[in-house]
Amino acid sequence: MSEPQPAPDGRGAAPRRLKPAPLLFEPPEATADPEHFFDLESIEDPRELLTRSTELALAFRAAADRATEYQAMAAAQLADPRRFDRLALAVLAERADWTEDYARKMVEFGRSLLREGGNRPDEAG
Repeated sequence: MSEPQPAPDGRGAAPRRLKPAPLLFEPPEATADPEHFFDLESIEDPRELLTRSTELALAFRAAADRATEYQAMAAAQLADPRRFDRLALAVLAERADWTEDYARKMVEFGRSLLREGGNRPDEAG
């Protein structure tokens, strides 16, 4: 799935990079070593390394797609004009570190997801 990506902020600066969320399924002692990444550094056979790293790359892409869908649904819900506490696009964009244009697209995407599937994004890839 190819969804909207953050754009420069309109002042010529690139969007600021957020610190990635911790990967909760790696033990804390593993994340203390910056060279450690899901034990890939210990795989010596290039065939096995390619297979395992490809599995991880596909899993992360799927996770990123799902997270984006949840972002979009939350944005649509927060911008819903029926909410007494709805957020303006500018506020929503600031909270999510998006441009207003990107926030608008995410709200539209989220509305389409909510119309299609109710409370959760589709499980299929």
